[in-house]
Amino acid sequence: MNKSVTTNLIAAILVVSGYLLAQPIIFSVGLFALSGAVTNWLAVHMLFEKVPGLYGSGVIPTRFEEFKTGIANLMMKQFFTDENIDRFLSAEGVESHINLQPVIEKIDLAPAFDALVTTVEQSSLGGMLAMFGGSEAITPLREPFIEKMKLSLVDISQSEEFINLVKSELERPDVLDDMRNKVNEIVTQRLDELTPELVKDIIQEMIREHLGWLVVWGGVFGGVIGLIAAMLNI
Repeated sequence: MNKSVTTNLIAAILVVSGYLLAQPIIFSVGLFALSGAVTNWLAVHMLFEKVPGLYGSGVIPTRFEEFKTGIANLMMKQFFTDENIDRFLSAEGVESHINLQPVIEKIDLAPAFDALVTTVEQSSLGGMLAMFGGSEAITPLREPFIEKMKLSLVDISQSEEFINLVKSELERPDVLDDMRNKVNEIVTQRLDELTPELVKDIIQEMIREHLGWLVVWGGVFGGVIGLIAAMLNI
């Protein structure tokens, strides 16, 4: 059962029991506990819902645009700083984050082999190739050629020279600015897809359990204060 509901229910039972049984201490404990729990529950509720007549309620949906701006600023100013980008673009960073092997494995290198065959046919070796059956004679070499080419490309992409070349290109000021602009566009686009209701649900889901404890402790401390008040009146 929801912690807030349970706390309020227990406090209400103490109030009713103390009143019906004419037990002022139990009544005082229940009344103070109920007031503390209900007050904290209302405060939590006012974070997410607009309550008519209560100024400041519904702060999360009301400040929706400010939340979006804050998230965007957090992403761009904390994560995509010059220091973080430089760290990513270090030689080790590029090597560990950019692995072109899966991409190379998916590349169709058949056109490269066909271009090679065409080049040979149009060269001075074309006549000699025709004597041995033409391009059909080297067709069995297609698959070994493609396999060797992919292995060579993988080796090149993992070489220190290639990594340094990629790093130097990515570190160009115009490239960095373009990268930041594109990231900013992606972040802004994703945030524009959010609605006040969705933001409210996300935040509420993240902190629901912790906010529930506010109600519980409000009831506990209210009950303790009620007990002290009742004991002082005896």
